[in-house]
Amino acid sequence: MRYKLTIEYEGTRYSGWQIQPRIKTIQGVITDAISNSLNQKDVAIYGSGRTDSGVHALEQTAHFDSQTKLKPEIIRHKINDLLPHDINILNIEKVASNFHARHDAMQRSYVYLISKRRTAFGKTFVWWLKDKLDTELMIKSSQYFLGLHNFVSFADKNREDGSTSVKVEGIEFYETNSMIIIRIAASHFLWKMVRRMVGLIVEVGRKNLNPNIIENALNNYTDLPARYTAPPSGLYLEKVLYSANDTIKPLEEIYPRLPFQY
Repeated sequence: MRYKLTIEYEGTRYSGWQIQPRIKTIQGVITDAISNSLNQKDVAIYGSGRTDSGVHALEQTAHFDSQTKLKPEIIRHKINDLLPHDINILNIEKVASNFHARHDAMQRSYVYLISKRRTAFGKTFVWWLKDKLDTELMIKSSQYFLGLHNFVSFADKNREDGSTSVKVEGIEFYETNSMIIIRIAASHFLWKMVRRMVGLIVEVGRKNLNPNIIENALNNYTDLPARYTAPPSGLYLEKVLYSANDTIKPLEEIYPRLPFQY
């Protein structure tokens, strides 16, 4: 039987999602918990995508196969009992045997949290910026990203071995007195792509770069985005969509779910 997992985690203490020998990763810790809780050897977990070191997830999706006769809710409790405090299985459900967490994904969304004030508690959850940002300029410049583009300038070329074309479906902003939240939804994402997109948007908001720099970076290869890569602390994998019936909630509804708000 194939099981679909919905997972939330704080990525601060981990070297990303992908399992690696002798390194603590999200996938590795969950694999061990499933193996021990179900007394099952050779567990293989497949995620919807990789998150980098220090990046968080509100709803990562993964799947694994098991011959257990236990009900999904019992499996969830048994796995959670063995997981550390910063990883939590939100839901487990039986799915078709051909379901694949990565290959079947139609769209993914990330949110990025920018703090407009210094915080003693949220350093691992936000990117604090001292500079005043022009939000309207950030919103205007971000529209260059919409549509299908070659994001080679925004990728880590050493980690990408396929096409760098990505279709960005939407970019949204939500601002409070102390925070700016940016949501980016796309067909898929390249390694470090979101952080470099946010980095350039912020530099435009600081008025250090002209907004058309984004259009230039999409049309011609440049290492400029790499120089302005935003830190991983503010980045969250928000949701993975698998059908037209899956929807993303408005940002004002997502905001209370974030691990740090003010």
